[in-house]
Amino acid sequence: MKKNLGVVQAVYPMPVLMVAAYDENGKVNVMNAAWGMICNSDRIALFIDEDHKTTQNLLKTKAFTVSIADREHMEAADFFGIATGNKMNDKFERTGYHAVRSEFVNAPVIDEFPVVMECELAEVAQTESFYAIVGRIVNTAAEEKVLSENGKVDPLKLNALIFDQFQHGYYVTGEQAGKAWNAGAALMKKEK
Repeated sequence: MKKNLGVVQAVYPMPVLMVAAYDENGKVNVMNAAWGMICNSDRIALFIDEDHKTTQNLLKTKAFTVSIADREHMEAADFFGIATGNKMNDKFERTGYHAVRSEFVNAPVIDEFPVVMECELAEVAQTESFYAIVGRIVNTAAEEKVLSENGKVDPLKLNALIFDQFQHGYYVTGEQAGKAWNAGAALMKKEK
């Protein structure tokens, strides 16, 4: 029997995404965003507040990057979620991390995070319920150490952080439980 918990954001897992943009002077700002997802084959939607420093920066530059945080860089990833660039001018510098300009968009690529999507601002969607930044992914880059033999990102090598809304914890991806578009194939053949 289920117990009623009230209003809980009961989506698990949630990503730990590092959103980075330059300000008007080329200064790097990074924020931690769990409320983001792929919304088309070449689009990512970030449900982030308009008043974030990173949001204001990417609206000005029309570009940003989204990196996947991993276990090795959890401390900085969490810090990027705790600290605000609106109040802490040296937020990025405090981590000692490094950034290079993307080859594809006017946004910083954070060296330490293993996978990055380089995005152009595609649209801003705002309703009474949400504010969303939608980016067009123009390139995705990954460190070779997280790639499998077929040249694709291997989730087991990535050790991507996932956020838990229930207990406010970070976890990492684990074993493969099955193959998508295959695990339920037998039910397609089942007669009514």
